[in-house]
Amino acid sequence: MLVKCPTCKRLHEYDIKSPWRPFCSERCKIIDLGAWASGAYRIEGTPGSADPELLAQEAKRQLSQKTEDKSP
Repeated sequence: MLVKCPTCKRLHEYDIKSPWRPFCSERCKIIDLGAWASGAYRIEGTPGSADPELLAQEAKRQLSQKTEDKSP
C-alpha cells in the first residue's frame, strides 16, 4: 500500500515492520521529532487543564477492563 510520508509528502510503500513508520525514512522521523521538541506542533488547551482525578479514574477503568479481557 502506498502512503504519503507526513514529513516530506513522498509516496512510499507502507510496511508495518518499518522502524520509521509512518515516515519514509529515519531522517523524516527525526525531523518530525525535532518539530515536536521545538514546539512547532501544539495540542490545544492550557497546560495541566486535565482533571487528575478523572484521569486516574479512567486509567483504573481501562486497567480493570484489560484484566477482565485476559481472564479465562
